[in-house]
Amino acid sequence: MRYFFPKRASVLERTGRVVATSLFALALSSSFASKSAAQTTAPPPAATPESGESVTVQAERLNAARNNIEPAVGASSYNFSQDAIQNLPQGEEAGLNQVLLQAPGVNQDNLANGGFHVRNEHLNVQYRINGVIIPEGLSFFGQGLNPRFIGSMSLLTGALPAQYGLRTAGVVDIQTKSGVFQNGGSVGVYGGSYWTAQPSVEAAGNAGGFNYFISGDFMHNDHGINSPTPNYDAVHDETNQEHGFGYLEKIIDPSSKVSVMAGSFYGWFQIPNQPGLENTQSLFNTFDGTIGGQSFFDSNALKETQIENSHFGIVSYLRTEEDYDFQVSTFSKYSILRFSPDIYGDLAFNGVSQYALRQDITNGVQAEGTYRLAKDHTLRGGVIVSGERTSADTTSFVLPVDATGAPTSSTPFAIEDNHAKTGWTYSTFLQDEWHPFETLTINFGGRFDVVNTSTMENQISPRLNVVWKPVEGTTAHAGYANYFTPPPFDIVSLETPAKFAGTTAAPAGTGNSPVKAERAQVFDVGVTQDVLPGLKVGIDAYYKYARNLIDEGQFGAPVILTPFNYHVGFTKGVELTTSYDNGPFSYYGNLAVGEEKAEGISSTQFIFDPATIAFSNTHLVNTDHSQLVTASAGMSYLWQGTRFSVDLIAGTGVRTTRDNAAPGEFNGGTVPSYEQVNFGVSHRFEDAPGGPIEIRADLINAFDETYLIRSQAGIGVAGPQYGPRRTFFLGIRKFFGAG
Repeated sequence: MRYFFPKRASVLERTGRVVATSLFALALSSSFASKSAAQTTAPPPAATPESGESVTVQAERLNAARNNIEPAVGASSYNFSQDAIQNLPQGEEAGLNQVLLQAPGVNQDNLANGGFHVRNEHLNVQYRINGVIIPEGLSFFGQGLNPRFIGSMSLLTGALPAQYGLRTAGVVDIQTKSGVFQNGGSVGVYGGSYWTAQPSVEAAGNAGGFNYFISGDFMHNDHGINSPTPNYDAVHDETNQEHGFGYLEKIIDPSSKVSVMAGSFYGWFQIPNQPGLENTQSLFNTFDGTIGGQSFFDSNALKETQIENSHFGIVSYLRTEEDYDFQVSTFSKYSILRFSPDIYGDLAFNGVSQYALRQDITNGVQAEGTYRLAKDHTLRGGVIVSGERTSADTTSFVLPVDATGAPTSSTPFAIEDNHAKTGWTYSTFLQDEWHPFETLTINFGGRFDVVNTSTMENQISPRLNVVWKPVEGTTAHAGYANYFTPPPFDIVSLETPAKFAGTTAAPAGTGNSPVKAERAQVFDVGVTQDVLPGLKVGIDAYYKYARNLIDEGQFGAPVILTPFNYHVGFTKGVELTTSYDNGPFSYYGNLAVGEEKAEGISSTQFIFDPATIAFSNTHLVNTDHSQLVTASAGMSYLWQGTRFSVDLIAGTGVRTTRDNAAPGEFNGGTVPSYEQVNFGVSHRFEDAPGGPIEIRADLINAFDETYLIRSQAGIGVAGPQYGPRRTFFLGIRKFFGAG
């Protein structure tokens, strides 16, 4: 189904609310992201009780112990240092998705604004901060995390070791900034095109064994959601967004610490309008040709909004000894999503106008540890338990219809459909990292997951990874992983389809089989090679076979996703990477070729028409988010204190239903290919009074490439969305203390 939207404020009205900002900003440094074919570990240094140790030494040892609890042995890892993020155009002012798009095999999407796909899988991404899982929660347009608090970050893919489960297409592993290493603070403002204004503040420090880091920002612009038209300006597309993050750490002694993290996100979005649409003809076959007394509806004047709000908190205790390390954490996240429709307008164009309120709260405990059994054996294990309560309250305005589907009244009536459910997830894992030879690492083990959410299922999942370093500078890896991926509980459809029978919102079909957990076998093999000092190249190949492949789409008026299963799915591809870092110049380039195909829609059938289901049952079809070729590249150069940077994302386009498709056929074509090039320049004035000043200027989509991210013709795709047009931003940041 489609979504459509309201009028935009005039320039004069907006000018009164928006701060016009100027000047440039960005950080300097010489390292971009780098690809590591596999990771191996070494035990951290044993703790010593020397009272004279500096806070920095103690913090480094404890951080090493935390990282040793969950190393990604044998996984494909693409790493972003804090400097690498700063080197990108926009730097920390960019969305987290814009940073991740520079990793191999990551292609963009806008079903969720700022959405992306790892190796052509639909979402299925887990986020961890300092080793602790962040519950998914509810989000569609907003990005609850941003790069501002990131000290370093890795995107882990491939055959993951046993500590990673449930969400396995990619793991975004974030290490936060800390007052031990970032001592000082800054204030800045960033803005430009689309009346963008984004002030931000950071502060960090340490005293008496306490380390802290806090950050916050606010953003307003007139481009909250990518436009449904190729025009520069979208109608009705303002947004206000806020981020807050805090990290507090107390080092108890050289062997232990307690830390507290908290994060918050608020986003208010207007839904941009798609002009020139015609009213659904059948809705005007009423006896008086009106809906609610109104006879004409302009898709350019609709007014829909969505509010997203989320908060999370984590408390962790870490201890390290000579033979073991462990971390115990409790986590909690609350999120809410509220969609407000244009009552009569949505009825005219969609046949339903629906107020939707979804709430989700997750609480859990995560305990993981490492035991150094022998010189060549390191055992790792853990337990994760979480409980989740999700609710969906909807009020749908519809019209009654006769047997032919024609409305029998022009007066809408409301259908209440409210549901709530509690679910539990239990996971445990155990594995052994074995070094039979100095150049060979074998990591083998498994995990056991039990879910009692929208489905009651369980699975034992074996894992095996091998890392071999035959000569200096060469690292090869091969891995196998059995994955168990339950459907996202917070967005599983809780609607009662039978309530809408005989109305303009009647479901397309009648089947409603429950969404099941996806079960997959994954194989991954790759190698990286140091060619010259600073120059690395790599290749990685993967194959995945899945039963009950999970996909998601928007199938109603509210901008909320609904999951469903394909009976089987196949994902395969190859990734090529290269990077170079030498003095003032750095470069990276990635090229990925891959696809995902599936067959047979096997759950939530009522959201599809019968012809679509019939076609999927007899054809191997492309999933809507699959893109054959994905590329990214970038370079940075420091000259006399000024940093110049450029990056590129490109692709052959995601799937769409081709013209003249057979009845029920879908995703047989692609949207046009695209290339987006961004430039950035920054300079840091070290001798400015009171502390350094950084200025930056960024040019996004420098060649004003007009390209379609998604068409309206794919399965589960609500409307077309275009990439950003050429935009220009300026910023300035003032540092205090150590900077």
